[in-house]
Amino acid sequence: MLKTFTDQLGRKIEIPYPPKRIISLVPSQTELLFYLGLSDQVIGVTKFCTYPAEWVKSKTKVGGTKNFRFDVIDQLKPDLIIGNKEENYVEGISELEKKYPIWMSDISSFEDALDMMESIGQLIERETEAATLIAEIKASFLRLRPRPSSKVLYLIWKSPWMAVGRNTFIDNMLSKIGLENILTESRYPTLSESQFQQLQPDVVMLSSEPFPFKKAHIQELQSVLPNSNVILVDGELFSWYGSRMLKAPDYFNSLDI
Repeated sequence: MLKTFTDQLGRKIEIPYPPKRIISLVPSQTELLFYLGLSDQVIGVTKFCTYPAEWVKSKTKVGGTKNFRFDVIDQLKPDLIIGNKEENYVEGISELEKKYPIWMSDISSFEDALDMMESIGQLIERETEAATLIAEIKASFLRLRPRPSSKVLYLIWKSPWMAVGRNTFIDNMLSKIGLENILTESRYPTLSESQFQQLQPDVVMLSSEPFPFKKAHIQELQSVLPNSNVILVDGELFSWYGSRMLKAPDYFNSLDI
């Protein structure tokens, strides 16, 4: 049976329902599919899809999130591909949608993430499981403890320095904790160390991904911003929209800010 769905970009796709051969192009959504019970239906994932570790080892790798192996995807013959506007590249998605139905997420807020989970639940015939997950995530975020507001600079890359701006999922997570993103620019601006000094953030967060910041980078930034609290943070818990969000509130509460 063919069924029509609308993705978060407003695009309509028609798929055999329920889909039996799914490729996921986004690590957090791959983890979500497993959590919702699709251990067998997911046949392909990216090389960056690492959770759950044993499960993804058994899945065919279809390239990176921004560098698809079209020949491998053709061999897999998917009846559904699930991607994301930000994490995947337009040219690759455009090429794939000539042959396959592609459902795309577009997430810049907590509410967008919950909507994505509900929609994917409908897409893969796991509505009940998705509704339970959403309820558990909402309950877990109610456990966030109040904290004094601080101005935060959240860094994701070095050489050049890149930070998280407004209209992003990470920015929305910072606000959930009660923190203020010190940047007013949208998306992911590039900054200089002199701009850091002009901003004078209360807290600098060095994300574990996509750039793998380490303790040595704390000392480097501390020399530039001696009055700021520079800390390493788990980037997955700030940026993975999906079942990983269940773990985020307890982690946020543990941060020494």
